[in-house]
Order: sequence, then structure tokens, then C-alpha cells
Amino acid sequence: MLVELAVRDLGVIAEARIPLPPGLTALTGETGAGKTMVVEALGLLCGARPDPSRVRPGADAAVVEGLFADGDGSEGVGSGGDGSEWVLRRVVPSSGRSRAYVDGGLSTAADMAELGGRSIEIHGQHAQQALLAPRHQRDALDRFAGIDTTALRDARAEVTNLEQRLADLGGDERARAHEIDLLRHQIDEIASVDPTPGEEDDLAAEEDLLADAVAHREAAAAALEALGGDGAVLDGLAVAAESLRGRAPFAAEAVRLDAIGPELRDVLAELRSRAESIEPDDARLDEVRGRRHRLVELRRKYGDDLDEVIEHAAAARRRLDELTSLDSTRESVEYELAEARSLADAEGRRVGDARRAAAPALAERLVELLADLALPASRVEVSVTDRDGRPGAGDDVELLIATNPGAPLGGLARVASGGELSRVMLALRLVLSGGPDVMVFDEIDAGVGGEAAAAVGAALARLAEGRQVVVVTHLPQVAAFADHQLLVAKHTDGTTTLTTVETLDDDDRVIELSRMMTGRPDSATARDHAEELLASSAEVRGRR
Repeated sequence: MLVELAVRDLGVIAEARIPLPPGLTALTGETGAGKTMVVEALGLLCGARPDPSRVRPGADAAVVEGLFADGDGSEGVGSGGDGSEWVLRRVVPSSGRSRAYVDGGLSTAADMAELGGRSIEIHGQHAQQALLAPRHQRDALDRFAGIDTTALRDARAEVTNLEQRLADLGGDERARAHEIDLLRHQIDEIASVDPTPGEEDDLAAEEDLLADAVAHREAAAAALEALGGDGAVLDGLAVAAESLRGRAPFAAEAVRLDAIGPELRDVLAELRSRAESIEPDDARLDEVRGRRHRLVELRRKYGDDLDEVIEHAAAARRRLDELTSLDSTRESVEYELAEARSLADAEGRRVGDARRAAAPALAERLVELLADLALPASRVEVSVTDRDGRPGAGDDVELLIATNPGAPLGGLARVASGGELSRVMLALRLVLSGGPDVMVFDEIDAGVGGEAAAAVGAALARLAEGRQVVVVTHLPQVAAFADHQLLVAKHTDGTTTLTTVETLDDDDRVIELSRMMTGRPDSATARDHAEELLASSAEVRGRR
């Protein structure tokens, strides 16, 4: 339950702490006093989109806090402590992003919406419009009859998944054949070249060698000649080393000359051998250049390097295996799909039968409740029809109603007025089991009065048994049925305007109901009528 609501700098509310006890609480006050701000504050705790223009002029931010508690002390939805109490907090700055907090820790608006939505349900004109949607009417029938549609949803999801798998396998035979031909061409093209990792570097070095073979040999010959091809340089090194040997000042140089000789001899031998191995070969050069060109073509089509080309070939072979074995795979998927469709059809018939069986009972119960809500001549029919491609499931559910004798049945959008639609919505809420601990009705009694208003008040009181119901109302007949009444009042000193929220005691309730009935809270006659209204409302509640 919602123990207390705190609001600061939201609209005309500078600061208000609003206790919310169990039962039916009526929120009353003059038009424009700020009752809607209280509902908007509750909406912010349910994740509603913030409006910075609602921040009180001169304030940096509007702040809304709600203290929630589990009635039985069991584990709650909060993020900390023992779970028996938790706090939701929403901060809406005049500029910038709003912030959400759960038990003092930063949270997302989505998480707050989930937590707040478990405890609070707000009904207003938006909720009435939602009732007009066929999906909501179908959900209402399912909830009334306790119809579990989980298996049907799962079966339909499996059908969709298998249909997509079948499409991914290449459902178009022509497209499949085209892809197979393309894959085979790619695999054959790569296989005909048969590239190996690192091959291009080796071919580049070989092409450089063959392309300039004559010049390479000439360069080697020139080097050999310069170094003394007839051995003169080596002989000179030997003579020089021998001349210095045994002479202390040149000992180091003699050692170095001794070392140069063998090294130079090795260089000369390797140079002669390497030069003799280089043979011009135009045929091999053409072969290397052709090979490199084919590798370049593969890279242009299939990858940035040969490793990617080789991987592309492997992937193409895997895909080709899938497609060529498609017939058996397709048969398996088609079998699974037929089984899934059969299951979905069976679940659809089960759900549809349950919906059709429950429809008259829902209609009958709504007629009874609408009679209590001052619509005694109402006739209701719950139409259950099938949707194309989903035979038997009764997916299209529509509430058909006639509120006047002799009038034809029609959809809610065409037949029900605003006040009648409010009462249909309230009747549905009374019929449906479950629901959150806190229900808020924002001027649900708009468009009704007199006997109908009293009936709405009695229905709200009945709904409040075992939960909290908050109703924003201008009607004294509705407010009189409340267990508690809060007065939202606007005060101004000519320069600033403030709104306060005050809990009324019994005497104050009489005064406020007098104002609501006649606009004259000081009228003794009006007070007599207010007291009589409270007494008659209590009597009606006592009979229930």
C-alpha cells in the first residue's frame, strides 16, 4: 500500500505531505486548486513522462516521493532492507533530464515504472480510451474467465520462428539454385589457384630475382673484380699482416688483418656461387607473374589477404553443404512446423472455446453492475469472433452495449457517452479479479450526477474493500462514500499562489460537502443536506 505521498514544487503545490490510509479516499476542492497535480505526482512514480513546465516557477526542480509498505510484512519490491517498506523518488528539474531513485539509490525511469506500476493503477480519460481498444476488451474477458493464454502465445511464437527458419533455408527454389551455382563457382575458382598463406611474399622475391637476372650477375662480377678476382687483394692482406706481425705497436692491426682475410675469402666464394645460380628464365618469370596476377584477382573478389580468401572458400563450402543437404533439413523443419501449427490450432480452439463460454457470463455480470450504476436498461453482449488465419481462437473480442431501451447494440466508441463509458470501465474493474493495491480514478464520474453519481460512489466504496482507492471528484454524492476526504485548496496573497492538501475530520467534511452541493459552506440548510448525505451513504455501505 501507499503510506504517504510527498510533493514539492510541482505546479501550484509548493510542499505537501499526503497520508493515504486504506479504503476509499476522496480528493476534492475547487476547480484549478491542484487536484490534478496530485494525480500527476502519482503518475511520475509510475514512470510517466515528466514535463519540466510543471515545475513550480522559481524552483529548480519538482520532487515526488512515495513511501510504500507491505501490509503483511512479507518481502516487498524494494531494493534494500527487509522489503517491508520501500521509497520511490522522482526528481524533475526545470531543465535537463529527470532522475529516479529507489530506496535512495539511482534507478532508471523504466525500473521505477515497473515498481510503481505493481502498486498503483491510474484510471482517467486515457484509461477510458484504452478500454475502446479490442485488445483491452479481449484481455478483460480473459481475466474475468481466468483464461491462461501462455501456451497459445508460446505455440504461435514457435510457429513464427519455424516459418522464419524455413525462409532462411532458401524457400525460393530458383534463388536456392542460383546461390548453389554461385558458391560452386567461387569454390572452384579458389581451388583452381589453390593459394597458400604467405605465398605472395615468396613470389614477389622470385619475380624480383628473375626480372633483373642479367643485371644481378653483372653486379656480382663487378664486385668480384673490385675485390680482386685473381686473388691479389687476399695476397696483399697476407703480406700486410705478416709485415706487422711481432711488432708490438701494431699488434691489434695485425690481428684484425688476419681476421679480414678468411671473412673476405668466404664473401668471395658465396658471391661467385650466388651469381652462378642466377640464370635468366623468361618462362619461369612469366609463370610467376601469372600466378601473382591470379592471387591478386582472388584477393580483389574474396578478401584483403590470402588468409581471408582461404576462409571465404571454407565458409562457401559449409554453406554449400547446408544447401545441398537442404531437402532433408527442409523436411525436418516442415515437419516441426506442421506439428507447431497443429499445437497452435489446438491451443487456439481451447482458448476460443473458453472465451465463447465465458462471454455470456461477463455480459450478464456487467448488466447487473451497470444496473447498480444507474444504467438499469443496459444490454450487453460480448462478441467473440475469429481472426483470419487463426480459426477458432476468438481473438477479436468486442463489448457491445445498448444503454437505452430499444436501442441497438453497438461498440463502446459509438454508443457510450463519456459518463456511460466511465461507468462501464468501473464495472469492468469491479468484475475483474486482482489488480494493484492502489487504484486512482481521476474524475471518473465526469458526465454523471444524481442517482448515477451515488451509484458510482457506492461502487468505488465496494472496490476499496481490501485496497486503497483514490478518487478525484467534484460530486458530493461520490465524496460522501469515502472513508477519508482530502481537501485541495488554493491560497493567494496577490503575488504568490500556494496549494495545500488537508485531511478533513467529520465536521470539516460536512463543510466541504456543503460547498460542493451549493457553493455555500456556511449555509445551515446545506450542512443539513451534507450530514444527511453522509448518513445515507454510510447506511448504504453498511448494508453491503
